[in-house]
Amino acid sequence: MRALDDRLPWYRTMPPSRRSAVGLVAQSGITSFIAWHEDPEAQPWIAADVFAAAPRELLRSVSLQQTLQLIRTVVDVFEDRIGGADPSMREPILLYSREIAFAAADVYARAAESRGLWDARLEALVVDSILTGEHDDELPSRSAALGWHGRGECAVLVGIAPRQLDVDVIRRKARHVGCDVLVGVQGARLVVVIGRAAVDEEGAGAEPIAFLAVAETLAEGFAEGQLVLGPAVPSIVDAARSAKAALAGFAVADAWRRTPRPVRADDLLPERALAGDPLARQALIRTIYQPLRDHSSDLLATLACYLDTGRSLEATARELFVHPNTVRYRLKRIGEIIGWDATGAREALALHTAIILGSIHESSRDRAHRVPQAPAPRTAGRATDPRHAPRGGDPVAG
Repeated sequence: MRALDDRLPWYRTMPPSRRSAVGLVAQSGITSFIAWHEDPEAQPWIAADVFAAAPRELLRSVSLQQTLQLIRTVVDVFEDRIGGADPSMREPILLYSREIAFAAADVYARAAESRGLWDARLEALVVDSILTGEHDDELPSRSAALGWHGRGECAVLVGIAPRQLDVDVIRRKARHVGCDVLVGVQGARLVVVIGRAAVDEEGAGAEPIAFLAVAETLAEGFAEGQLVLGPAVPSIVDAARSAKAALAGFAVADAWRRTPRPVRADDLLPERALAGDPLARQALIRTIYQPLRDHSSDLLATLACYLDTGRSLEATARELFVHPNTVRYRLKRIGEIIGWDATGAREALALHTAIILGSIHESSRDRAHRVPQAPAPRTAGRATDPRHAPRGGDPVAG
């Protein structure tokens, strides 16, 4: 014990209870060595039982490196006190110390394996709760237990899982770009939740890396096929919204003949809307139809006519009785308002889909607000006609 105090500075700072536990382990090792030396054939694996006297808190507070330092100090004392007096004891000491070292490595290996399996189950639970949207207030604490340090935006990346999945490759690439990841396998799909730490005051001027660039970096960890990135959300608590969009986009990504890899889920809004995704329909109406309707009816009518005529300026001008330059100006104004270019084939598809969905939404809302007038009640008999009513008194009596 004096040698431990002299040689290991971290041992002197340990609480008395943990130092006492270390002393119990050392005493157990000495007793086991005596029993093993007296009869080596009786209990050949007695060295594995030395660490049974150690409490679980000691395993958590003492690292494997510190344990090896403890073993080495005890073995040195053995060699000085016993091997120096009897050279024939050196070989049994070395043999038994080897068994002790292997036993210590086995204890820590089992603990690491158990902790790794628990982390894997916890990570799968967290990813599954994000995909289903059935998370609770414990989601941040569970993700923090897995080493999640992201306090800023996050996004969900969905692709095809490879046959030989190497999660370490994905984690290493994510650390290289300064992001945290949670990895989960859902059948044939590989789901990666990407977290970006909030920019502090010191790095306020630094531009954070885009999620699409992160997805391009992580694409090597996925199998060949579509790779869809959900929209960015403020925190991991809101990651279910990004996951729903990514899953909806992944389901229809093959409908786009030239789908980039990776592709953003918002770039697949037309396909998602046609497949019945309510989030895509609401996004198209909210970001395209409603801004144009609220800004000017001429812009909405010009865009609808331009798309119906096959994106022809002359045909649109003739139908609206305006000059083609007026159509050009209105299309430019539309791009400034909603950020979509109607002259592009891909964006024209999204704009046309948004106009159709917006018109359907407006028509259904008008029908819902239109109250039908009830017909006037009819009364049997001729007394309902004032021409046949008696001039005075009770009609029955009359």
